Amino acid sequence: MVRKGPGSAAGRAGAMPGGRALPGAVGALCRAMPPRARLVPEGLRRAKLDRPQATLDFWRLLYALLKQIHGGKWSEADAIDTQIRFVKLALWYQGYGRPELYRLPSDGSAGSRELLLAFSWLLHRISLLEQLLARNRVRTGDETSVCMCEDDLSQSEQGTTEIAPEYGPEDRVDVRYLQWLNGRLRFQWRSLHAQHQEQCKLLHKIHLLTSGSHVDQILGHFSVTEMDLIRQTENYKQLVQLLERETMQLEAFLEWKQLEPVYWQWMETVLDNMAEEGNMCKPQDAHIEKSSLPKVTSCCPWADSLTGQINKLSRDLMALRDQLHELVTHRKSAWEEKVKARAEDLQKEDFAATVRKIQEAVELKLLDLSNLCAPKKNKVHGLCRLVYRSKHSASKIGFSRSVSKQPAPAVSATEVIRELQMREASLQRELKQLREECRQRLDEIAEGLDGVICISP
Repeated sequence: MVRKGPGSAAGRAGAMPGGRALPGAVGALCRAMPPRARLVPEGLRRAKLDRPQATLDFWRLLYALLKQIHGGKWSEADAIDTQIRFVKLALWYQGYGRPELYRLPSDGSAGSRELLLAFSWLLHRISLLEQLLARNRVRTGDETSVCMCEDDLSQSEQGTTEIAPEYGPEDRVDVRYLQWLNGRLRFQWRSLHAQHQEQCKLLHKIHLLTSGSHVDQILGHFSVTEMDLIRQTENYKQLVQLLERETMQLEAFLEWKQLEPVYWQWMETVLDNMAEEGNMCKPQDAHIEKSSLPKVTSCCPWADSLTGQINKLSRDLMALRDQLHELVTHRKSAWEEKVKARAEDLQKEDFAATVRKIQEAVELKLLDLSNLCAPKKNKVHGLCRLVYRSKHSASKIGFSRSVSKQPAPAVSATEVIRELQMREASLQRELKQLREECRQRLDEIAEGLDGVICISP
């Protein structure tokens, strides 16, 4: 399940630094983790041996890591059953399909090896370390999230849902609670949008007033962090400490990438141990299954009854085919009459509304087709730094990540806004079309309800 290319047979055939490289790989992995969710090398060894002493530590580790990935607030004082429930839900959402983990007790008394497998799966499947480093990095510039990708999900997001297991939370939720939750989310979304607009206004003021003051001519203005350092110079020590800690994490991450194959080869030994323990339990299970099987004589007395059942099934299938053929004929004639009546109604009604609907549907399909056939551009996705440019400047409003003499690849805010407006218009047309189809469907259902009055909301 967590086997990876470096741990294959070809990888084992290559030069492996033996057990001496394993402590280095595990140490680099531990140092590359966030400070508040850091592994202990001894915990990995205990988890390999499935020691219960390492179970609670691994539950807390996964809870802290997944909380950071999903952007939620967390505390080490949270109840252990709450942490375990969240980890199971988050792993289920990510697509972790090993049922043994979801059967672990909620008190954290056992299952450290299963948690080690889940942790290694996250390392490989969702690039856990890369996401944590990106989320926890020190931001000295003013950044914003930009996405100019296609409507389809990215490959990484597809991978989180393509193998989602069938089991999940067993609690049934009332529809009224979902409606209340939807209203609450809409209200919070509007509040967040208003706060974001206010933040943009303040950022524009800072960039405008400090324009031309930065040593980097590509940027040309200060960020909020730089302005805070100018006003409160004593805060630079804390910023330097954060940058030094981040540098140590990045160095550990580079060391981990070099020694990563050693870790996956070690994980293969974990899987081998689990396979050996499973094989030891199989003979007992097989003995139980064999003892429960009915005894069958050599002359096969059930052959005659089986032939009779096959003949009866064949007759039932023939009868079912005839019934289906009759049903299709009846439905076809009913649809022909319905289409003929609809055609007569259209001749009596005004064609303008019908033609307008058809034109909107055709325009939507043509727009989608033109977007698919258009040459692919370099789409911007992720966090980018805001760089202010005046109207008289030749360059666009772009994004820069480092001090350099050459301008960084940039995209103008006008271009992003235009892209978002086109996507919004396309989604609005599609939403309107879907609402109209739902309304027609509801009208058809309401026609078949006698004595029922339907009032639209």
